Amino acid sequence: MARIKNNKLKQLISYILITVGTLLATYAVECFLIPNAMLDSGVTGISIIISKLTKIQMSILTIIINIPLVYIGYKSIGKEFLKKSIYAIIIYSVGLYYFSHFESVTNNMLLVAVYGGALLGLGTGLVMRNEACVDGIESVAMVINKKYMIPVSKITLSINIIIFIIAGIIFGVERALFSMLTYYINYRVVDFVISGLDQGKAALIITDNDEEITKEIYSKLGRTTTKIKGEGLISGNKSILYCVLTRLEIPELKRIIEDLDDNSFITISDVSEIIGTNVKSKSKIKKILKKKA
Repeated sequence: MARIKNNKLKQLISYILITVGTLLATYAVECFLIPNAMLDSGVTGISIIISKLTKIQMSILTIIINIPLVYIGYKSIGKEFLKKSIYAIIIYSVGLYYFSHFESVTNNMLLVAVYGGALLGLGTGLVMRNEACVDGIESVAMVINKKYMIPVSKITLSINIIIFIIAGIIFGVERALFSMLTYYINYRVVDFVISGLDQGKAALIITDNDEEITKEIYSKLGRTTTKIKGEGLISGNKSILYCVLTRLEIPELKRIIEDLDDNSFITISDVSEIIGTNVKSKSKIKKILKKKA
């Protein structure tokens, strides 16, 4: 009973932080960037360009573009991610509409880039740290990463370079350069808040229920694990599972372990470099399992 209450409290706090982070991000976009014809990266940047060309409200465009992209990515990250992201996108849209009636904080381009980028990064980081996103491009990038092993950072950077080139054509080179400075500051603050979104994570799971956990990790996250035999001084023989995954997949991994083995011991560490490829194809994994059987 106490555990259910704790989970509900964690969920409530998570949604409150997502709300705060989303509103901070929308305030930065509407009160710093848009009044000064500067762009954010990703879906927001695309929405700003389309809004300027068509006069369609930003609040409508972000929902139209974001929700299909997030839905594409949810199978790779989990249903909880989908629910929280849709909630964040709705709050983001409402926030854009509400703050669009506010005046610009400053017209100094350097102050807009520095403080607007920092505030945007703080808001976006809070949202991502609580297992959600307001930019569907990030979730699509993770799907591409899983299939083709292209780093998430390279995919998002490539898309953002195209956005800033278009911004340079429409708004002028100076605005595009300031937008890139804003993006860099935003990226560094997000990186600081969530402690390495694009960095690989290695999980070591010491458990007695290795078979079920292995199957569930593969079923829900599409990740294979390496099994190592171990022996504890007091606990005796144990199975150690080693798995490499992304930061956004860690909450789902924790849920799997909590559901299947409360007594498991988990350590999660940063992976500075990954060399070689992991088996991703389900057909290949089935063949390997068949051979072993």
